[in-house]
Amino acid sequence: MSILDKIVDKSDKIEIKSLNHIVDKIEDIEEKIQAMTDEELKGMTAIFKDRLNKGETLDDIMVEAFAVAREASRRILGMRQYKVQLIGGIVLHQGKIAEMKTGEGKTLVAIAPVYLNALEGKGAHVITVNDYLAQRDKEQMQPVYEFLGMSVGVIIQDQDPSLRKAQYNCDIVYGTNNEFGFDYLRDNMVTRKDDKVQRELNFAIVDEVDSILIDEARTPLIISGQGDESTALYQQANVLIETLKEEDYEIDKKDNYANLTETGMKKAESFFGLTNLTHIDNLEIYHHINQALRAHKLMDKDVDYVIKDGEILIVDEFTGRIMDGRRYSDGLHQAVEAKERVEIKNESKTMATVTFQNFFRLYKKLSGMTGTAKTEETEFESTYNMNVIQIPTNKPILRADLQEKVFRTEKAKYNAVVEEIIKIHKTRQPILVGTVSIDKSEMLSEMLKKKGVKHQVLNAKQHDKEAAIIAKAGKLDTVTIATNMAGRGTDISLGAGDKEEEEQVKALGGLYVIGTERHETRRIDNQLRGRSGRQGDPGTSRFFVSLEDEVIKLYGGKSIEKIMSRMKGDENEALESKNLSKNIERAQRGIEGKNFEIRKNVLKYDNVINQQRKIIYGERDKVLDDIDLSEEIQKMVRSIIEEAAEKYLTKNRDYVRYLKYLYNAFMPINTILIPDMDSMSVDELVEYTYDISKKVYDFKKMVTGIDRVKELEKKVLLQVVDSYWVEHIDAMDQLRQYIGLRAIGQKDPVKEYEVEGFQMFDELNDNIRINTIKYLYKFDEVE
Repeated sequence: MSILDKIVDKSDKIEIKSLNHIVDKIEDIEEKIQAMTDEELKGMTAIFKDRLNKGETLDDIMVEAFAVAREASRRILGMRQYKVQLIGGIVLHQGKIAEMKTGEGKTLVAIAPVYLNALEGKGAHVITVNDYLAQRDKEQMQPVYEFLGMSVGVIIQDQDPSLRKAQYNCDIVYGTNNEFGFDYLRDNMVTRKDDKVQRELNFAIVDEVDSILIDEARTPLIISGQGDESTALYQQANVLIETLKEEDYEIDKKDNYANLTETGMKKAESFFGLTNLTHIDNLEIYHHINQALRAHKLMDKDVDYVIKDGEILIVDEFTGRIMDGRRYSDGLHQAVEAKERVEIKNESKTMATVTFQNFFRLYKKLSGMTGTAKTEETEFESTYNMNVIQIPTNKPILRADLQEKVFRTEKAKYNAVVEEIIKIHKTRQPILVGTVSIDKSEMLSEMLKKKGVKHQVLNAKQHDKEAAIIAKAGKLDTVTIATNMAGRGTDISLGAGDKEEEEQVKALGGLYVIGTERHETRRIDNQLRGRSGRQGDPGTSRFFVSLEDEVIKLYGGKSIEKIMSRMKGDENEALESKNLSKNIERAQRGIEGKNFEIRKNVLKYDNVINQQRKIIYGERDKVLDDIDLSEEIQKMVRSIIEEAAEKYLTKNRDYVRYLKYLYNAFMPINTILIPDMDSMSVDELVEYTYDISKKVYDFKKMVTGIDRVKELEKKVLLQVVDSYWVEHIDAMDQLRQYIGLRAIGQKDPVKEYEVEGFQMFDELNDNIRINTIKYLYKFDEVE
């Protein structure tokens, strides 16, 4: 443990000591609460709401509310929160992250803070990593909340919008990060306020907070519309790549890039009949070739994606789960589709987008739970302003984390893993084997089949069965192979509920966890280890690694090469080296820092568009709120007239061009009749012109009808804003893809993106203003 870790650990202990005083107050009134009848306990909800309405705060009623929630849990579920679970709940109420080890009952921890924050009547959201867990947790906890007079809803995929809206109107709502995020984007695309489904974003507890707010934060949420680009170019680029040899390209998996060499460029020019592939006129072809090259050389089937029902589905590299509704951007998804010979979907057009960082920062109060967050505390603090508090376990951890075994080759490592599984399996001790990818899990499965070892494989391909499989992983004779964190969110209880079998498994040493490779981040390794040794159970974990593993090959550096050179003799012989383990951890810390920078970079770009998004969404809300837009419309008119005057009258007094501009912009022809322009100042001309424009618009109201004009103002403004905003979002997305080239000229790409992005936003506002007024000043009906 470093000095910094010790300081952090000490600060957590001080925090826990302070929280214990609050827990003592909850315990002090427990007998009083337990003495209440069911009706009296239920009646506390109305009492709390009344106190809040009279000016008390959530903090004022927290002790009593936690005690009431605890007693309701005991009566309805037969489960009473431990002291450490109450501490975790207080941390969540405070808008922080509670780091609690696997098996400490995080679902139960959430009850009290969710109940307390739902009392305000503004909604409390519980965010989970998949639909199954959202539905499961809602059904498990619903009886407690309903006993206390709270309504409970759940948001899952493919719900009818009216049902979805009804769920959001509940006091407490469960759902996934994707569903909540996409609903936010969709709500800001509706044309009627009644079509919005979400309420205000008030309070949220994010379960598996590191997975959602860290691991998934590199990929923004995007709602796409259909583009009209032909798919033929993807197929042609794919054919070219399949003809290339190794000398025609260079790849670097560490930095995730692939480029054509000089010989590759010549082959590409010959293939497409070009003289210069990098000429500006050929950028589109060059881009398609690069994406095809990435698809073939950097993207691996059953690692980065799977094929299901003829579709390419992205696999989350951290969790091993399929990322529903996500597609690779910038034509990469189409390039993979061409590579795998499945139907190539048309290029999509970005219509709305937001990063998870900026979406979750919209919540008035945000908190989270996980078993592993401390290694990312800096990021949680800087991005979300959330501290991580390590909550003590209810019982001491008895798991033995054995020294990892290192092998020279991957083949020797997997042979040793199989031998270890066979040896342990003979004792009947349950085994959980963690792999980093789908293809590795299936390879290991084949090796075990050949040895006659019965086992279960859990990866993204069995997403719907994962909870049932993982729940039985603690039974006697069970061998379970799982990619990274598949099955996360479901406890592995020894004996799976059978008390007699539980004692037998404990006698054998509990769950034996085998890691077949170190992951890019220490946190994922810790998550795998943490599946064993829950609630004071015995357990064992051991990692098996080879010097051919990706993380070691790509990031290990010279120190690991030295160790490798010292490893002589039988390649099947294992090396247990603390020095090597330290070097691997050092490499992992380096990767974590690099990934943090990537996420920070994504956020920097999105922060630019986030300011613009807030302005546009705010303007849309004004329209949807049915406010009178007359004043807003007249501001637009005045702005156009002032800009025309600035452009054509300030210096040269070019009256002809001034009038011509206004006629082209919005004014009906021959309506601006100015008797003596030379005798007026520029300001007087602006006022005179504006006065005429108002009279013209008043005449339209008289001819068309005031109510009809008001209706048109809302309809036209919304249509124009949406049309130009979608174009702007897509243009900003394209700009972001190519702005990185500015770094070659020693310029900061983010700064360049910011400058150009705001110039584009100014143009967007000009276009919205001019086109809105142009449509509204027409005397024919606008449909």
